[in-house]
Amino acid sequence: MNVLRAVISRMLNLRFKMKLIVKTHIKNGRTLIAVCDKNILGNIYEEGDHVLDLSSEFYKGDEMTEEETSDLIRNADMVNLVGANAVKIGVDEDIIDEDSVKTIEGIPYAIGVLIEEE
Repeated sequence: MNVLRAVISRMLNLRFKMKLIVKTHIKNGRTLIAVCDKNILGNIYEEGDHVLDLSSEFYKGDEMTEEETSDLIRNADMVNLVGANAVKIGVDEDIIDEDSVKTIEGIPYAIGVLIEEE
């Protein structure tokens, strides 16, 4: 049982140390946060007429932890999330509805616009 706890603990620690690539775009007073799993950055995925180009400057930002990323996307006006880890953060933060997640070549992505309720 102690071995199982150690394995679970190690997996949880790896999850929290997971790195994402995050880029902030600001235009006309609006903030868009683009988040991409580090392991897929630089790739291009195609499926039918749909292309997911992660090689562009749009995604090339700073390496951040899950916690840092969560803080940024909670305060953004829009988010663009690509990869299983990035999308999971959006879902966990209630920014993205699971039903709105799409995939291209098995890579999940989601786009969200945050509307502040008054």
